[in-house]
Amino acid sequence: MNSTTNKIKGNWNVIKGKLKQEYGDLTDDDLTYVEGKEDELLGRIQKKTGKTQEELERFIDKD
Repeated sequence: MNSTTNKIKGNWNVIKGKLKQEYGDLTDDDLTYVEGKEDELLGRIQKKTGKTQEELERFIDKD
């Protein structure tokens, strides 16, 4: 399990708020988190924002 996955699990509400502030087009449906499906979640965010997985991981991992 990588650090991004751990961070998503541990801080999801904070991360979700930051993502919605940064990328206003994201909806609650886009950001529905299901444990064990972190890659699917990142894929949905990538599709909506046009960002790479690496860019999103850096965004999530920064404090």
